[in-house]
Amino acid sequence: MQVTEPIFDTWKARLGLAFELRNGKTVLAEKRFEGPLAVQKPFYPEGEDLCHAIVVHPPAGMAGGDDLEISLRIDEGARALLTTPGATKWYRSRGAPARQRLSFDVDGDLEWLPQESIFFDGTIAEMESSVRLGASARYVGWEILCFGRTGSGETLETGSLSLRTTIEREGKPLWRERGEIEAAARLARSAAGLAGKTVCATLVAAAPEIGAGTLSACRAVEGVASTLLPGVLVARCLVDSGEEARRGLVRIWKAVRPSIFGRDAIEPRIWST
Repeated sequence: MQVTEPIFDTWKARLGLAFELRNGKTVLAEKRFEGPLAVQKPFYPEGEDLCHAIVVHPPAGMAGGDDLEISLRIDEGARALLTTPGATKWYRSRGAPARQRLSFDVDGDLEWLPQESIFFDGTIAEMESSVRLGASARYVGWEILCFGRTGSGETLETGSLSLRTTIEREGKPLWRERGEIEAAARLARSAAGLAGKTVCATLVAAAPEIGAGTLSACRAVEGVASTLLPGVLVARCLVDSGEEARRGLVRIWKAVRPSIFGRDAIEPRIWST
């Protein structure tokens, strides 16, 4: 008999965070969690107006049937940068998909900069992101998708990945993207798709105004293609190394951060540990 569900317990996890500005300091004003998903104590390496937080998923991996949801609220005037302590591993599925859902309501500033997602051969994954921006909100987010454990010689021969991303400002769409990546499909090897590359990385920046100078600075970053649309900048790269992809996106982040957020880019120390 064919097995369509995992034979082990699955994780259902929820994390809800709210950041507020109080007397010039961005504070973590609300924290709700259920299951193996948490946030470390906030810290302020760049001053009290910008709160850094590390989202922790103790299992460090996603198996078929797992369902993770992260909800963020950034109030007007508040500034937050969130990242993760390491790569997230998406394991081979026995039939059920693993799901990750992100839901962000932003009236202040948000930088969502997680480390890589590594999809093992046989992964069935669904990733959905919904970002709702207020009139003056500013946002930068990225995703680094690694297909197979290339360091171990593994490629993605079976499995699939479903992607859904929506960014809106005051209810009006700025960016919508839907993707279906099948390991064995022609898209994975086509020049119009992944071109046989094993890593796809995307950074999206949204602000009320993004100037041509910001686009020029991004286009000076070798190996990354950047496009400017009304109110949103999109940068992408296709490579064969997660480290190379992250280096490229970090350079883009360093190019856009001064113009969008008015501060130089200082890499979180967790990225170097």
